[in-house]
Amino acid sequence: MKTAIFAGGKGSRLIEETKVRPKPLVEVANRPILWHIMQHYSTYGHDHFVLALGYMGDLIKRYISDLCQYNGNLRIDFANRELFGEPEGDAGRDAPTPPWVVDLIDTGTDTMTGGRLARLEPYLHDDTFMLTYGDGVSNVDLDALVKFHKSHGKLVTMTMVRPLTTFGHLAVREDGLVEGFEEKPETAMDWINGGFFVLEPEVFKAVESVNGDEIMWEEGPLPKLMEMGELMAYRHPGFWYCMDHLADKRRLEDMWKSGNRPWATWEQPTNGTAHSRQANGTSEEHQPGIGRGANPGDWVRYKSL
Repeated sequence: MKTAIFAGGKGSRLIEETKVRPKPLVEVANRPILWHIMQHYSTYGHDHFVLALGYMGDLIKRYISDLCQYNGNLRIDFANRELFGEPEGDAGRDAPTPPWVVDLIDTGTDTMTGGRLARLEPYLHDDTFMLTYGDGVSNVDLDALVKFHKSHGKLVTMTMVRPLTTFGHLAVREDGLVEGFEEKPETAMDWINGGFFVLEPEVFKAVESVNGDEIMWEEGPLPKLMEMGELMAYRHPGFWYCMDHLADKRRLEDMWKSGNRPWATWEQPTNGTAHSRQANGTSEEHQPGIGRGANPGDWVRYKSL
């Protein structure tokens, strides 16, 4: 099952970072948040990604194309202008290179999310697919999500989440007298759209009349699907967090450093039941190939320079 990711927005609320890079490449623990999202999907066996690019899409193309090379040791043969990699040779990496296939699709710098998804139709129209945003991390159980989607027979399933808030809470009487104050409690707010969708390919035709390059996915297609009775919600009571502002990036960084990183499902034991793939990012059917040397000294040619 392919996974589409919105990765083309300008991220204006995170301008401190996005003036020099696209939001999906803003780093948490020295890795782009896009990498964290893709690692989660890969843990459940979903390795084929279709990225809807826009703002600074060339940087995402460069990152994805260089990812396997920069994760391991490199050998450059200047005389023959060849670049070789020893991708399994770096024992200090926090995760092996996963067996991803990534389609990088230009969907326009100013295109809205509805239009971006519509432009991905040629790459997604053959089968059920997944969709998410390029700035939100979660430990949502993707196996359970897909099972729920298949059980109801509707076109779209969205994942509902209850985000945490760190704003202080006040206890106030009707006359305005403040009786209590709690400093930054971590409490869950109401259910919201957290992304992590599952969609049937017929969705493109169903929302065609209300979609376009200037339409947001949440403002045109989703309300239309709701009116049609084709939108279902999967409740995820676990962790979810969106990196919308600089403070969100810093909080995720702090969580990672403290070891409290529930979205890092690829680091967690599976107990043989929850995940479709073990946390090392490999599958039984995957065989070593270009960019996946099996032993130290097993150099694989990446490309001619």
